Parts: sequence; C-alpha cells; structure tokens
Amino acid sequence: MLVAGLLALSLSATARDSEPKARTANQVAGTWRMVSATLETNGGVEHPYGENPQGMLVFTSDMHFVEVLTDGDTPRFTSGARGGGSDEENRRAMASSIGFFGTYSVDEQGQFAGNRVEGATFPNWVGGVRTTKELQLRVDGERMHETFTRPDGGRFRAEFVRAR
Repeated sequence: MLVAGLLALSLSATARDSEPKARTANQVAGTWRMVSATLETNGGVEHPYGENPQGMLVFTSDMHFVEVLTDGDTPRFTSGARGGGSDEENRRAMASSIGFFGTYSVDEQGQFAGNRVEGATFPNWVGGVRTTKELQLRVDGERMHETFTRPDGGRFRAEFVRAR
C-alpha cells in the first residue's frame, strides 16, 4: 500500500512537471488613455496631436485592438457636417488624427509582441504587420509607453494611463 501511494505521488509530480508552463497575464489588455505624444524627426521634436493630445488605445482579451489619436484643439468644421469640410479643414483633420484597428499578440511573458492592421483612416497602413522592431509597448504599472519607428526614421512616442 505504501509503495502504491509513493508511486502515485511520484507519477502525479512527474505529470505536473511535464505540463506546459502557465502563461503570464496579458499586460496590455484593457483600456488606455493617451496623456502625451511627441514625434522626433531630423533632430527636432514636434507634437503631432498638438498641446492637448487626446486618444484611446483598447486591447481586448480576444486579441483585438483599436487606437484613435487626435488633437484635442482641432477646430470644428464651419459647415457642421462631417463630409462638408473645406480642403483646409479636411487637411488639418487628417494631419492631426489617426484611427486604426486590428489584431495583436503577446509573448510568453504577456508582453506586446506585434500587431496587424486591418483597417485605418490612413489606408497605407491597412494590412501592415508591426513587430517589436518597429513598435514597442512597455507597461510600467498603470502606464504604457509606446514607441513607433516610422519608415522615414522618425520616432513617435506616446504615454498612456490605464483608464478606470
């Protein structure tokens, strides 16, 4: 009886040791609000979403994301109609905002590993795949730091806080 009990205990421990290691929780999942954004190009620093950047980044638990970034000080269109903006109003709105969505992945430690853009207000991004070579998202407590290296070498940086 003692031998059978020891054998069962030994087999149980062996089976437990051979099970795959549990993944760490997804660190980026949740809703994040942008609090700052800069673009470094040619030695200078710009504020692509103005002095009052507004934005939200949402990562769902089923591995989808949506990101919308805007300049909180963009003037309203004179016409009051979304499709009725002047050329100047439309150019300003396009230059000071971006919205896109798609899927994302995390690594074994639950850290952001990359994304694929399925739709965007800038059509050139649709179908794009970003790895951590171009896009890094680092979670530090209740803050997330995004760094995106653009194809032209410019470096976009944004800081987000977890929404509550």
